[in-house]
Amino acid sequence: MDTLTIEAKGISVTVDLTVGHLADMTVDIDGRRLKPLHRAPWIDEPRETLPQDLPEGTVRLSGDFLCAPFSRSDVEEAPLHGWPANSPWDVVASEATADGWRAVFRLQHLVRGATVDKILTLRDDHPFLYQEHVFSGGSGGISVAHHPMTAMTDGGRLAFSPKRLAATPDDPLEPDPARGRFLLAYPARSTDLTRFPAANGGRLDLTDYRMEQSREDFVTLVEADHGGPGWTALARKAEADLIVVLKNPAELPVTMLWVSNGGRDYAPWSGRHRGVLGIEDGRTALGHAASLGDNWLKREGVATAFALGEGRNVSFRHVIGALPQEAGGEPPRDITTEHGHMRIAAADGTMRDVPFNGDFLRIGRSVF
Repeated sequence: MDTLTIEAKGISVTVDLTVGHLADMTVDIDGRRLKPLHRAPWIDEPRETLPQDLPEGTVRLSGDFLCAPFSRSDVEEAPLHGWPANSPWDVVASEATADGWRAVFRLQHLVRGATVDKILTLRDDHPFLYQEHVFSGGSGGISVAHHPMTAMTDGGRLAFSPKRLAATPDDPLEPDPARGRFLLAYPARSTDLTRFPAANGGRLDLTDYRMEQSREDFVTLVEADHGGPGWTALARKAEADLIVVLKNPAELPVTMLWVSNGGRDYAPWSGRHRGVLGIEDGRTALGHAASLGDNWLKREGVATAFALGEGRNVSFRHVIGALPQEAGGEPPRDITTEHGHMRIAAADGTMRDVPFNGDFLRIGRSVF
């Protein structure tokens, strides 16, 4: 595997240059080593043992990656989730900074005529990876999403910044019971994330990841207008940590949850892809054509693509972090960001301050 590892005090990140995925992320904090990101169980298996038509992004599935477009590439020919998730990236720069490390990668492919750069920044004693993607030039519209994945051995509990609603698409990911299974109703929506319509007519709690529920489900959360960062916090029970994913809702207005818990029976998934949660912040509908055309999110006033243009740069930012906490702990009640730190309001009312670049997400600033 062709990789590059970058490091700062207390944190390291490895990039798989063959597909641009984050192959590993390690946070050393309070005497513990946390590994927040997932790696598919088949990555080290011989390629000839996997289905021949599998996209390279699925063959190398790990960590986080850029989707452009998200889901189907039905406007410009490309694999599932586009060339950024399935083809090589070059290292443009990788060097120490005064307080950490900064690396720049460039996708070898163009996307709608645009050059795509990935900028990763680590800061000493910050348990966070700061990411920025920049599209330079090009034409037309492009839908985008991050695709961070984590995995649990005994489930976990979720909390979110305020959401307007949650909705499933028209069809489940695995409608054929001979190939897989699902638990949510499709299509359905709810403003209460703890009582989402289930396929059996009941209700399911989207904030509770339970290992005994074998399923493959996908649901989109639409950010409410609250003026702060968008965030998802996952308290992993057995791992005794807190995974935090942050975005600027003006850039990435939806968060898509992919629950992959043994719900696919065909290769390479084969019922072994368990305990995985994708926390996928994006500006997208399902598929490139749908994102550019009429879709339910646009009818809700939610943008589903960026407009590219000659001589124009489009960028968006994203943060992934990990913090230790007690096994079986609860996710926070609230997360706020200030200059130099993040404040986490725990479920029990206590406050915790963590080093954080509060200016990075450009909250409240015009970036287009």
